[in-house]
Order: sequence, then structure tokens, then C-alpha cells
Amino acid sequence: MVTPGIRKINMKYALRMTEAQHRALQSHLFPGDGNESVALLLCGRRRGAERHIFTVRKLVAIPYDVCDRRPTRITWPTHFMDSLLQEAFGKELAIVKVHNHGFEFRRFSDTDDESDRVLFAAVSSLLDDDLSHASVIMLPDGQLFGRVLGEDGDVVGPLESIMVVGHEIRIWSEVHRAGADGFALRHAQAFGNGTTDILRNLSVAVVGCSGTGSIVVEQLARLGVGRLVLVDPDVIEEKNLNRILNSGKEDAYLKRPKVDVLASAIARMGLGQEVVPLQGNLINTNIIKSVAECDVVFGCMDGVEGRHWLNRLATFYTMPYFDIGVRLDADGFGGIKQITGAAHYLQPGRSSLLSRGVYDMGRVDAEAMFRANPEMYNRHVKEGYLRGVDEDRPAVISVNMLFAALMVNDFLARIHPFRNQPNSEYAYIGGNLCEMQFFPDSEGSSCETLGRHVGNGDVIPLLDRPALS
Repeated sequence: MVTPGIRKINMKYALRMTEAQHRALQSHLFPGDGNESVALLLCGRRRGAERHIFTVRKLVAIPYDVCDRRPTRITWPTHFMDSLLQEAFGKELAIVKVHNHGFEFRRFSDTDDESDRVLFAAVSSLLDDDLSHASVIMLPDGQLFGRVLGEDGDVVGPLESIMVVGHEIRIWSEVHRAGADGFALRHAQAFGNGTTDILRNLSVAVVGCSGTGSIVVEQLARLGVGRLVLVDPDVIEEKNLNRILNSGKEDAYLKRPKVDVLASAIARMGLGQEVVPLQGNLINTNIIKSVAECDVVFGCMDGVEGRHWLNRLATFYTMPYFDIGVRLDADGFGGIKQITGAAHYLQPGRSSLLSRGVYDMGRVDAEAMFRANPEMYNRHVKEGYLRGVDEDRPAVISVNMLFAALMVNDFLARIHPFRNQPNSEYAYIGGNLCEMQFFPDSEGSSCETLGRHVGNGDVIPLLDRPALS
């Protein structure tokens, strides 16, 4: 039985795709002859209570030679939708139609209105799931705007944002503010009102709110990110006070959740952000769904199990993922062997933390057993079947601050390119403070393990993992 679609007046709709999908779409829609072209997208969904997100899974380009193509209209045979409808049936997937306009016509035409109404009424009737679909227009520079249509083919509302995740993060939004807020005026002097507007409309999740996470949260809040979702299962302890911003002895004494302490600090700033503190482990159905509704995710976790899950989540829901790792090797007697850190930028469908060799599945399995069954974990370590998990490592705020700032500035470079070299050369930025060296690296080969899941969205079981069924 299909669950009825969520239809709310205040529902916000968004569309996400990868840079490769966007490039293929632009190449087909603008062959250079000045006529309209059309393509179809099969999309997954993240169906939230207030946000409904379409995530592109597949592109079908309608061949030019079967269409009647003119500069201001196109007629095409709808039987090209048959395979997509069969694939979508019973799976609650979405159909998105995309065609092109010239710069002089930045809106849907009367012809578009009528054809969309007829087309999407038929789509809803054939899929019989009471869910929304979308129609999108691309302009010659690749800019996209669109609208959402309901079961009767009527317009439900606009696509409030369309995001392309690539070496740059391109976002087109239908929500705009009149100038920067007072606290962001100096940001606007550096980045312009357009970038501060993007930041104000962004929803960002930070998973891990301790030594590096609290520093990332502080920066994102003061940069003006409009909505912050904070995820961490732990409470403040006295050993955390050397590195968690805005924490104090009273927080440790009262064992306040880390996410609540950071949320209170953001509220005291009074900058107008919405903050959603979620005390819990990422490997939780409700938390995964909440993170998936955000636009961007930052991973600030020490272990590898959570990072593996977060990389998987970002792939299913087509999200840019920024990951930070810091390691300080000391002898316990004041001697330091090395201080290293790394900021990774992960794009859906490209390389992953797994394919980059940050960890292997043996370490992921070990941490999963440590979390779920400590008794079995200890037995397997003792018997030599598992390598032990690093539970406590040295942590110093000055090191965390350096690499947290490095990652947040990489994020800024993606939404407002400012580096002298292209962003494609900075998929990874590593640093060794003992040698005072920083070394970037470019994108590697695509991850075979995660690549097939790009844009799958909500599936059963969630993230295609029985543990979340």
C-alpha cells in the first residue's frame, strides 16, 4: 500500500543533481541550433514534513530527430516516458521534465502551462501514488528554475532551490533577501550579497559536535548560515573543556548534551538562525532523515564507522560532504611524534573516503561491533580477530581550530570560488604541522561501492541497510 503524499501549504521543494548530470543535461538541451530540446529525469525523494527534495538518479535525453523542435516550442512523443514510469511505479520515485529557454524568456510560457498540466496529470494517474513531480527550465548558462506539480497537474509551488554538487556548489534559489543583515555586512564586502544570501538560505548539518565540530559550528553560525542541525550523542565532560567552544565547568557538572550547549551559544549570538539540536548517534533512522533534509553536511567524527555512514547518506541524497580528521601522536611524556590533519571534500558519484583509503571495511566492522556488542568486541580483540578501536587520543584546541578553519574555508571556496587554482585540484587538503607542510590533492577515481547509489533518496530499508529497516 502506498502512503499518501504529504501536501502542505508551507512545504518547501528542492532539486539536487551532480555536476556530471548537470553537464549532460546542458549538453543535450543546447546543441547549438537555437531550438528547444527536452530531457526527463528519474528522481529519488527525501519526503520530510516541511521539505520535499528530489534527487536525480537517471537522465533520459529525448532524441532530436523524434521531436518537432522550434525556437520557442517543442513537441515530443511521450512514449519515451514508459520505461521511467515502469521503473518508478510502486517505488515513489519522481519524474522531472526539463527543457530549455533562451535568456530572453526566463519564465514558463502559456504553452508550457498547458503541456505540463496534461503531462503530469497523466503521470500521477499512471503511477497512482498521489505524489508530486516537477518541471524545470534551463537557461543557456546552465541556470535552472522550476515548479512542482500535483496529482491533477496543477502547480503546487516553486522549486525553492536547485543545487548542483560538483567541484563548485551551485545553488539557484527563489528566496531572496533585500541586502545583508547587519552582522554580515563585512562578509558581503568580501563575498557580495549573493553569497551571503546563499548562506542565509542554507541548511547545514554538523555531525560530531566536540573538538572540531564545535569550532565548525561557531564559524558557520557567524558566517550567517540560516539553519544548523547539530548531531552528537554525548554530554559535556570535564576532559572536553580544553577544546569544545562555549562549554564550561557547569555544563560538565550538569552533564549537558553537547548539542544543547552549542545551540544555546548560537541563541545567545542573536543572529536569527534556526538551530535543531539532535542528541543521538547518526546511525538512527530519524537522525539520518533529518540530516538528509539539509543542503550540506560536515562530518567532524573521530571514528570511521560514522564517517562511512555519512558518506553513504550524502551519496543517497546527493549532498556535498565535508569531512575533517585530526591526529596527534604523542608518547605520553611530552614528546610529539607527529601532528597531522586532513580536510576532505566528497561529491556524490565521485571518490569516497573508502576509495581514498582513509579506512577499510575491517575498521568499520570493528567500530560497529564495539558500539553494538562490547562484550563480543572485547573477545574478538583478545583472540586477535579484530584490531582495537582508538577510544581516547590526544586533542589540542589550536590544532583543531587550524584544520576546522581550513575545511570551512574550503566550503566557502565551493560556493564562492576565490582560489587561484581550480577547485578540482582540492578534493583533499592534508597538513603536517611538524614539517609545516600543506599538500592538496585532486579528485581520484570514482567509488565503485557507493557510486551506484547516487540520488536513490528514500528507499526501504533506509540507505539500503537492514539495520535501519
